[in-house]
Amino acid sequence: MEQVQWADRGQLLQLDTPDGAVQGGCVGVSRLGSVQVTGGFTIWVQLHGSSWIEAKEGKFRLRSGDWIAFEKDSKPTVQADRFGVCMGLTLSSDALREMTRFADRGLYAGRGRMSRHDARISLRLWREAVTRLSESPSTFDLASMRPVLLHLAGTQRDLAARIPRCPGRSRSRKRQVFGRLQRARLYLEGNCDRVVRISELAELTSFSSWYFSKTFHSLYEESPQAASARMRLEHAADLLTSTSMMIGEVAAASGFDNCCSFARAFRARYGVSATRYRSAALSEKPDSAKSAVAKRAERTGT
Repeated sequence: MEQVQWADRGQLLQLDTPDGAVQGGCVGVSRLGSVQVTGGFTIWVQLHGSSWIEAKEGKFRLRSGDWIAFEKDSKPTVQADRFGVCMGLTLSSDALREMTRFADRGLYAGRGRMSRHDARISLRLWREAVTRLSESPSTFDLASMRPVLLHLAGTQRDLAARIPRCPGRSRSRKRQVFGRLQRARLYLEGNCDRVVRISELAELTSFSSWYFSKTFHSLYEESPQAASARMRLEHAADLLTSTSMMIGEVAAASGFDNCCSFARAFRARYGVSATRYRSAALSEKPDSAKSAVAKRAERTGT
């Protein structure tokens, strides 16, 4: 695999990054381009527009300022919208271990947001890495990517602060447990359209159901069931403010069997009904967003 690749204007790239081949590289996706990565740890930062990602952990939407990271067997497919620009990095297991040795920092599966300032720094450092890797395409030097990797690791510092709370006698063991639990949490976020069973999460992390639930609660201060319910309601709130879906459609898309159970759960979390929540959010949005939802409501009679 080449160390620098870009998918633009509807182009589809399929990248195979097995361990022992190329240790890492830079990937870009823009304007309806898409990339499918097999093998290798990957981390992505959305710079403009939006992108949709489908991976073993589920389906995700990235908006400007979002970042997301996947384990090596996640096989993510990233597709940018017509205005989207998304930058990515791929790393083999050896490269990740080497990074931990020279910086005592790691990168972990998960997702989050970064400030506009951090996003600009990420882009600048990524471009510098692209330039260095392009100058010597036949050989890989992790030092070429070190600045951008350290910066992205810094954006995960709030996550990494939880590592000492993980069980394990050594720091490497704690990091391993943390990485597995982060992947389970990402799986919950990627499956906000349904109820996720504890057995699925336990299988994903190779822990027993009891050990997984106990460790998850200790690390994140909420049970997996509570985290799932919270994420599903947050997903519903996002759909209410970003789409013109009817309330019943939002409930179904958030994993609720009926509108009544959704209404009770939504009011318990946000203190208002889903309809009032949408109205309040739309009152703060541009007129174009309001009219789109209003037109849908007129057609459906809601």
